[in-house]
Formats: sequence, structure tokens, C-alpha cells
Amino acid sequence: MTALVRGAFEYQGQKCSAASRAYIPDTIWPQVKEKLLADVAAIKMGDITDFTNFMGAVIDRNAFATISGYIDFARSCPDLEILTGGGCDASVGYFIEPTVVLSQDPKSRLMEEEIFGPVLTIYVYPEKDYEETLHLCDETSPYGLTGSIFAQDREAIVLAMDILRHAAGNFYVNDKPTGAIVGQQPFGGSRASGTNDKAGSWLNLERWVTPRTIKETFLPPTDFRYPYMQPDDGDSA
Repeated sequence: MTALVRGAFEYQGQKCSAASRAYIPDTIWPQVKEKLLADVAAIKMGDITDFTNFMGAVIDRNAFATISGYIDFARSCPDLEILTGGGCDASVGYFIEPTVVLSQDPKSRLMEEEIFGPVLTIYVYPEKDYEETLHLCDETSPYGLTGSIFAQDREAIVLAMDILRHAAGNFYVNDKPTGAIVGQQPFGGSRASGTNDKAGSWLNLERWVTPRTIKETFLPPTDFRYPYMQPDDGDSA
């Protein structure tokens, strides 16, 4: 739960790698919901120079308008339910409460689009449909930067790593999908997230160079005929 809260709401969710959607099995959803909402309720917002505050304001007026627009959409959509948060106040700074939305539609606008703000959208799926939901996760969003799987079952983890192979350039197991340290953990994603350059590694360097192959011959051939073309003994030339 800590990883989900940090992944979604650190830096006001204004990170390309922030957790913006989550798929949770129905068998554990009641417990997850209780703990998640309790943790979000405990988040303090305010001046970032006060280190007791976990969240500050979003970056500017345009970001405030975009994020609050998604929240207004959630309020008006019958398939979306705001479980907590949703408050927006631009009177002193551009503050948006950490917001958790429950989506009945796995391909709703909030599940598909990049909000870049403190809005986490959750889809609850039948536990028996785990593999189908992995495919759903892979096919829903055009982005492919980061993702996480939380599980104790190694078979479930390996299956997720396989099916979500192209859904996340940086894939985390039992950790938040954000916070890669450049120079220690190569970072990058594909699809609408880029060309998976992997900043922080030699893989990125190859994107900035043009390989060239040079061949120099010191003993050039003097006859166009190859040795194997010579006639066998006894054959006429």
C-alpha cells in the first residue's frame, strides 16, 4: 500500500512514471480499499518548505486546469466514482487533493489517458481473470514507461513479466513504479512514452552516434577468378 500511495501522490503525481491506474483483484479489494483510503486521508498538503507536508501545489495554472478537468469529468461520469479527494483550490497556490477514483469501465478515459497529477484510478477485476486482466492492462493505454506487480506467487509474477513485456520499459516487482536513479537504474519506455532509450546506460549513448564500418585491404586480389574456379587436374581449361 505504501508503494501505491507514494507512486501515485509523491510530487503531486507530476512524474511521467507516477502510478496513475491500478488493477486490484476483487478478493482483496475491501482490505486494500480500507487501508488505501486511510493512508490518503493522512496525507498532509501545504508549503513544501515544511517537510511534514507530503504534497505541495501542482506546477502551474495550466496543470491545475487540466487535472481539475479530469476530476470534474469523473464526477459527471456514471462509470466513475470518486472514493476520496477531488478538492481543488487555486486561491493560494494550485492545490489539488490526492484523489482516488473507482472505474467500472476498464477502458474509461481515466484508465487510458495520462493525467500527470494526483489522481489514481482503480479497476477491480475478478481474481479468476488474472491473466485476462494482464492482457487488458497491456492493451488499454498507449503508454509504456513504467509498471509494477505486487504479488507473493512467483508464477503470477513471471506471468506478468511476460505478458507486460512491452507495456513497461521499467518494470518493478513489489515496489513503486517510480524513482529510478539515473546512473544506477537505466530508465526509459516505448510506445507513446518514447523510444526506450534507457537514460543512464550505454544503451542511450548508441542513440547519439552513427556507427561506421571501415575495411582496409593490404593484399588486394589480382585475378577476378576465385581459387575454387580452377580446373581439377586432367580437366581442360
